[in-house]
Amino acid sequence: MKIAFLHQPIGTISSSDPRGAIELWIYEVARRLARSSEVIVYAKKGDNQKKFEYSQGVRYRRISTAVDEWFTFISKAFDKLRRFPLFQKIKAIVFFRNVKRPLFASSLFYFTYILQVAKDLRKEKCDIVHLHNFSQFVPIIRAFNPKIKIVLHMHCEWLTQLDRKMIENRLKEVDLIIGCSEYITEKIRLIFPQFSERCQTIYNGVDVNYFVSRNRYVLANKNSVKRLLFVGRVSPEKGLHVLLEAFQEVVKRYPQVQLEIVGSKSIPPIEFIVALSDDPKVSDLASFYSGNYISHLQDKLSSGVASHVSFTGFVSRRQLINCYQHADVFVFPSVWNEPFGMPLIEAMATEVPVVATRSGGIPEIVEDGKTGILVEPGDASALAEAILYLFSDEDLRKSMGEAARLRVVELFSWKKIVENLLCQYKNICAVND
Repeated sequence: MKIAFLHQPIGTISSSDPRGAIELWIYEVARRLARSSEVIVYAKKGDNQKKFEYSQGVRYRRISTAVDEWFTFISKAFDKLRRFPLFQKIKAIVFFRNVKRPLFASSLFYFTYILQVAKDLRKEKCDIVHLHNFSQFVPIIRAFNPKIKIVLHMHCEWLTQLDRKMIENRLKEVDLIIGCSEYITEKIRLIFPQFSERCQTIYNGVDVNYFVSRNRYVLANKNSVKRLLFVGRVSPEKGLHVLLEAFQEVVKRYPQVQLEIVGSKSIPPIEFIVALSDDPKVSDLASFYSGNYISHLQDKLSSGVASHVSFTGFVSRRQLINCYQHADVFVFPSVWNEPFGMPLIEAMATEVPVVATRSGGIPEIVEDGKTGILVEPGDASALAEAILYLFSDEDLRKSMGEAARLRVVELFSWKKIVENLLCQYKNICAVND
């Protein structure tokens, strides 16, 4: 079987130090599949990256997007101008009449990128191409590769948020539609029942041999300092402003508590999440896009609390494991409907109990009251109460952490994910055109 993975053109991919969730998914799955199949990974060529590379049995083919970058520039320019009334009128008149057909979902978005990939796929004669999120790439791939099996993997809600007719026409050419959680998959089934048999859920995974327990850190370091950890991009939909509001209450009870916020400032364009959502809590996040979100977060902290919070920024995988191992509680306060939440399973694999919001695919990961505690999105008081409850009971934290790891090993190991994926690949390859 010859398999091609297609990364989103809005990000690059490393063959040794993957960062984002989708990049990590491709990296982990591709190198495991390469043990029994021929695997190619297509991705945007970043600065100082090789155009061709071979690593761990995987061929990397990096594509220049120089011709497409002007389109991205225009998109960002429109984003900056969005608050001007005159622009709103022009925007409605020109090619943005339908908010369900945004620029990033257009067939022109990174057109030369996908054109190069589609032609190379034809030359390589791949059996399967597995792409992520960008459904507009499907018709172009199909036009050059009539026999190839196309897998569209969704890590967001775009299929059910964008123009239905536009998406329906694209899904006709897809052989397998994957959701990263049942939350995502079931929404697709409901909106497009004609394609329900093509829809399957395959979770994100974690390296359970790398993300391991805290080596008795808590037992060996009993003191009054409690450590709270967040890992993820520093972006409004992740709910860090809610967390900092809750943290004010936590500090009152535990004056020596420390909150570490790990992750780079990486705010998706407003069109990707906020503009498409019909959830009032998500729509309200629009106000955060007019300024510096980190500055806003820092402004929320009183002088007495600021010293308890550290913004660590991006860290390597080696540093990240240490962050988890030193944490007493992991918190994930997403305001939007989180499609999955990979940091959750990393924390759980490391036997850290979690406090998270009851949103999107999170309840499929966290068993409320068993592996962690779930609260309603945007509820700072409930978030603070849950954190304080876990801080107050070391035995409960230990039992939840142990139960969390068992759940991760059972459902979210990369071994399990690859087995499920291979089964789906074999099913679609067995179907004759």
